[in-house]
Amino acid sequence: MLRGLIICPNAELAAGLQEVLQETRQVEVVRDLDRYPENLELVRSLRAHTPDVLLLSTEEVDKALAAVQLVSEHQPDLPIVAMSTHADANVLIQLVRSGVREFLTAPFQMPVVFEALGRIEEMVAKRPPAPAEVGTIYTFLPSKQGVGTTTVAVNSATAMARLNTAGRKSLLLDMDLSSGIVGFMLKITNLHSVVEAAENAHHIDQSLWERLVTIRGNLAILHSGRLNPDFRINSAQVQGLMEFSRNRYSSVCVDISGNLERYSLEVMQESKQIFLIVTPEIPSLHLAREKLTFLQQLDLADRVSVLLNRMHRRAVVSTDQIENLLGVPVYMSFPNDYQGVHRALQAGRAVEPDSDLGKQFAVFANRTLGRKGDISKKSKSDSKKRLAEYFSILPGRG
Repeated sequence: MLRGLIICPNAELAAGLQEVLQETRQVEVVRDLDRYPENLELVRSLRAHTPDVLLLSTEEVDKALAAVQLVSEHQPDLPIVAMSTHADANVLIQLVRSGVREFLTAPFQMPVVFEALGRIEEMVAKRPPAPAEVGTIYTFLPSKQGVGTTTVAVNSATAMARLNTAGRKSLLLDMDLSSGIVGFMLKITNLHSVVEAAENAHHIDQSLWERLVTIRGNLAILHSGRLNPDFRINSAQVQGLMEFSRNRYSSVCVDISGNLERYSLEVMQESKQIFLIVTPEIPSLHLAREKLTFLQQLDLADRVSVLLNRMHRRAVVSTDQIENLLGVPVYMSFPNDYQGVHRALQAGRAVEPDSDLGKQFAVFANRTLGRKGDISKKSKSDSKKRLAEYFSILPGRG
């Protein structure tokens, strides 16, 4: 199926398009924007969702043409299908001049849509593949402090690095400037940190980068440095650092704090997937739901996957209950292995790959990098009711 990104402020027009696309079974809508995004947001959406086609409303012609121009600069091979409630000759001429070759008018007729999608499929088939060196960014966000997010990030990055072949490497970035402990956990003695990388983001080169990072096998690591809660990385620095990283590594794992600083939000905007770490404890789940609500307001909720850490057989809250409470499936759960994690910490490395926990991280890496299907279970309505009722008595923020 084609991966489609829709930009359409007209709710009725967007609904009609969604309906006809579902009937064709040829397009999977990876994101539906109900407004014309700002330039940076559009570029990030293209990077994060990697659509095969952009379906663009021409309700506001100037904004639509600006979006076409931006796409032509950043992804010139991306096909664009313009759409509107009526055909306007002047608008059609402007679209053709800007390079748009497909136009649909509501009400959408199935044969016309099929023909347009057929031409798009031919264009996509002829399009050269994306450069192999462009990597994917994954962000690890704690629901609250102490849920083991850094442990998950370190072991996930290590497991991903083990899957690399032909000289490809992975990168682990510790961008928790308030309490980052990657350097401590892995016994890294390199004094250079992500702060220096951010400060030099505009003119960083391979020579400088090699001095900043620590190499462990196929994994490069850049820790957060000394405690520096007052330092803030600006948007341009984040964008430069993420761009440099994705162009040199197959996968980039970013460990951030749960404080939702502006630069952390910028990192999440650049990410393909955001992993929200929770434990089967009421405070963690309460704050996880709060953060999901906040991320939804930023149009980031569709990138969030829940990782259940320190799960054990006698947990008071089941996986089904957690899924119902949060409204999203648990992407993966990791067993509680205090002894194994403690031994790894003493040795300054990841957990043993042949342990139960290590094997689960290997499954996680394979699934994430291989884009395997959803393995989450259906939730039970009775557990949803019981846990939802418990949370209903918690005070809200109003």
